[in-house]
Amino acid sequence: MEPQTGLKEKFFIVIRGKSRKGFCRGCIGRVEAETQRGEVMGLLYCGNNAGSPKSGGIVRREDTYPLTRHQAQLLLFVSPASKRLELLCNPQLFSAICELTQDDLVVVKHKKGHMPGLVRNLMLIGRKENKEDLHMLGFEVEFVDYDHNLSSKKPAPLPLFSAADIIQVVPSHSVPLGLHWKDGKCESLNRKAVTRINSMPNIGSHARQARESHTEQSVIQSQSSSTCHVPLEVGSMVEVVSNSGITVYGVVRWLGVPGGKTDEWAGIELDYDVNGCSDGVYGSQRYFTCKGNRALFVPVTKCSPDSRFVCSSTGREAPKPTDTPSVTPFEDSEEDAPPVPESDAVSLLVGRMKGIQGHINSCYLDATLFSLFSSSMTLDNICQKPADTEQPITCTLRRIVNRLRRQGFVPAKSVMNFREQLGCDTFRTEEKDPEEFITVLFQKVLCMEPLLKLKSRNETSQGAYTFQVFLEKEQVGPMPTVQQLLDTSCLSGDLKFEEMPSCLMVQMPRFGNKYKMFSHIIPSTELDITDLLYNSPRECFICGHSAAHECLQCLSDRKLQPGRIKQYCAMCNTQVHTHPSRQGHSPKALAVAENEASDTPVQRHTMQLFAVLCIQTSHYVSFVKYGPDPRSWLFFDSMADRCGDDQRGYNIPEIRACPELGDFLSQPEEELARANPSQTPELVCRLLCDSYMFLYQNPAKPLSVPNHQVS
Repeated sequence: MEPQTGLKEKFFIVIRGKSRKGFCRGCIGRVEAETQRGEVMGLLYCGNNAGSPKSGGIVRREDTYPLTRHQAQLLLFVSPASKRLELLCNPQLFSAICELTQDDLVVVKHKKGHMPGLVRNLMLIGRKENKEDLHMLGFEVEFVDYDHNLSSKKPAPLPLFSAADIIQVVPSHSVPLGLHWKDGKCESLNRKAVTRINSMPNIGSHARQARESHTEQSVIQSQSSSTCHVPLEVGSMVEVVSNSGITVYGVVRWLGVPGGKTDEWAGIELDYDVNGCSDGVYGSQRYFTCKGNRALFVPVTKCSPDSRFVCSSTGREAPKPTDTPSVTPFEDSEEDAPPVPESDAVSLLVGRMKGIQGHINSCYLDATLFSLFSSSMTLDNICQKPADTEQPITCTLRRIVNRLRRQGFVPAKSVMNFREQLGCDTFRTEEKDPEEFITVLFQKVLCMEPLLKLKSRNETSQGAYTFQVFLEKEQVGPMPTVQQLLDTSCLSGDLKFEEMPSCLMVQMPRFGNKYKMFSHIIPSTELDITDLLYNSPRECFICGHSAAHECLQCLSDRKLQPGRIKQYCAMCNTQVHTHPSRQGHSPKALAVAENEASDTPVQRHTMQLFAVLCIQTSHYVSFVKYGPDPRSWLFFDSMADRCGDDQRGYNIPEIRACPELGDFLSQPEEELARANPSQTPELVCRLLCDSYMFLYQNPAKPLSVPNHQVS
């Protein structure tokens, strides 16, 4: 293992993996050498001792994310380390923060709420006593008062913020330098003279010059906006420059003339909370309903199309509602794209216009395809390069999967072609259930045998692609786990798996959006199906020796850990059922291998959760685990937003990083059982309340396609 030295200065952040030789998640290091085994040897920076490195450590290269010196300095000032990873989960914002220069407008988190301000200085923090030391970087920000002037109070030390405190960077082309809007007119902003405290290079100065050149055109266009106004409609995505010079973004939810006004106004639901906004009420009248602090009412002349989705063209013309934002042309490669690796998932997938674009009741299909093919290694080889005799629909599916994995976005047109080829009118225009689509996908498109082989009580065998949970509500607690639901359903129906499945999709006891048996269901990140395998060795629930009997009535016994399968050796079976409350039970004899020693340890067979399909008001979304790190979760909605109306508009898909789900699921099962869903983060609560189907994989046994399907 000879290190490869002679490297240029490189920095990194550890994004996953357990602590190993000095490194842990969220810590920042500098590369000293790389080994031929794919490991990085480097110095570790703490961030709480002026950027002085601790002793070196070793970490796998695949567990790191590369950083520039500037990025490393910014992240080093962020504390705790977990916040660094949260910031990296928003690559657009972090990229903009890295380019901030003097006098740029930002919105920061402050004890008074979200506050707009101007970046005054980029501060070096800490001493650099040795060449290995690394300064931390922070931002001095001067708040902008809401009377449209900078604070006129006596000079005081400016507050210092880290990169994680900045929640928005205002695009300079949407905020004319030195100008702000007041009553539809453009006026000067009373700026104070500024000098840098530290002698710092003007980071991003070249980009700054380009943006300021672009700004001059924006000022001219803004001044003429009152005479050349773009028509708006309910559902339009817009941006508004506030009187303090901050750009906010949202969707028009109402248009009309409010009480006391004479011109047309717009009611806008903003992307995030803003102090002083309402929940859809203006004056004493409610015009629409949304979350609190998100409803903004302004004259329509203050609104303009959301510049983040404006197509690039001469003169910056606003797009028509029927125009989907331009995307990079996709060229189908000769090679099939592998699942998106954990290290690339956030940068490739997170954001708006990411994932699969929804269209005409397609959310059931969009959410299912994204769950199955974006990151699952088990499903890696079921969409191989097709042979010349391959049916066209499989070629279409392959192009969708490759485009998702390479580009991070699949336009609605591609999916509509796939729906047309499915051959059924209901697939083209109507919303189906995911289990219907999954059966057609594996059986008709991929030509695969049933994923599950189930043995019933009369020894007959049946195949299935998904497993539907059937049970009585009283058999489990009010907030069961998936493990409890699967165990109880199998025992109640006297079903066993003939063999260990590669993929197990468990459908919850609910019927679309019309009925659900349980208000909340706790995900089991690991599903143990050892006791559900036909004629498989099993151990006694009491003593651990080889089991000879199984009892369905003991399943819900509160004195015997309810919800767990109960099987016993001959002696424990007799003792347990001498209890008066269990004398009426009817234990069932199990088949035991003759050569099986009673004290031989039983090998456990487990499967890992990799995706969850959820439904709310007939709309399907999905949660997908994109890597082994417990916090590597994504939330996908193919119709998170919309531009234009139902006839002429298009849907805007969105993918959000959801590390809070991993934090929640990492708690012990006892803590999860006591959790109050209403007090959990928004997306966690959504999963607990709306789960429809849980998808599990066996990484040791990947799925394979029939031989005639692979070239």
